[in-house]
Amino acid sequence: MAQIELLQVLGEHSPARVSDLATRRRLAPSTVSGLIGQMITTGLVARDVDSVDRRASVVTLTEAGRGKLAAWTTAHERRIDTALAALDADSQNAIRNALPALFQLAENLGEAADSITEQ
Repeated sequence: MAQIELLQVLGEHSPARVSDLATRRRLAPSTVSGLIGQMITTGLVARDVDSVDRRASVVTLTEAGRGKLAAWTTAHERRIDTALAALDADSQNAIRNALPALFQLAENLGEAADSITEQ
């Protein structure tokens, strides 16, 4: 699951430094570095030189990484659809009505994570 979460972050913020990924996921840089090493080995991400600071490296998604992320997203959406379909109409409507507020909450959380990264 941690690899999928890193793929999700890279899907939105790529290329990224390991330290930025660690901040966004609230993990230790050494943990993220280890996960990135595994993901490089399996071909999901690649390490490149930072175009802004040639002394630093950044991580980018590979085509295989994009494919794995897309497959996971599709499977996850199917699980959600199945779970929602099992709910009664009132519960489905309650969730539907709550979605705008949940999207705003997620956006606010993303902005908070971005401000932490920028500090």
